[in-house]
Amino acid sequence: MSDQDRDNPRREFLRKSLTLIPVVTVASTGLGSSMLAAAPETAVAARPAAPSKLPSGSQNYEPSYFSAEEWAFIKAAVERLIPADEMGPGALEAGVPEYIDRQMNTPYAAGALWYMQGPFKADAAPEMGWQSKLVPKDIYRLGIAAVDAWCKDLKGQVFAAQDSATRDALLKQLEAGTPQFEALPAKLFFNLLLQNTKEGFFSDPIHGGNQGLVGWTLIGFPGARADFMDWVERNEQYPFPAVSIRGQRA
Repeated sequence: MSDQDRDNPRREFLRKSLTLIPVVTVASTGLGSSMLAAAPETAVAARPAAPSKLPSGSQNYEPSYFSAEEWAFIKAAVERLIPADEMGPGALEAGVPEYIDRQMNTPYAAGALWYMQGPFKADAAPEMGWQSKLVPKDIYRLGIAAVDAWCKDLKGQVFAAQDSATRDALLKQLEAGTPQFEALPAKLFFNLLLQNTKEGFFSDPIHGGNQGLVGWTLIGFPGARADFMDWVERNEQYPFPAVSIRGQRA
């Protein structure tokens, strides 16, 4: 099976799930279903046209939190979670790594917005809030180190050095919680990585991701336009491209 054959079901699942359900809160780390194993449906809705000019992503962005080795992992991982294909650019081109790095310098990443005194219960209901003594920035630092050490033991090289098929297989194991890391649960790290990847792909570009508004174009979201009143009762597809908070147009 080619990389493209594996990628299409994943992106189609992502596109449909975002049109049917609201975006999850930043404190949630649960997954309703496997994104890496998502299967295509026989009846496929009309797909928006992919941008004629693909964004360059964060080619010139210098991370302020992640080290060079951690940055290589982030780029290699998000590239497989939302890959580029004929439907449009992927997470790498949309600047998702930049989004994640910038988030690491916010109160969110330090857990400053949450109650962090415990007790922590991994099986608690989502409405009970964050359930780990580790905050997001620590989860990334410990998680990347653990995954790279695990990959070296299994494959002789770090995660970023693996080919696409191997990275997919490793991510599936992380999603399932198969490897046993001393520093943190593998599934906790994977869930946070996937959650932040989706946030970066569909956030307003002001936060660093969704460059070129490719995420919004994929699902047909019109963005931050000031007024939709003329279209509320027309019962027809909204024809205008997405607009960002700063006025950038798709």
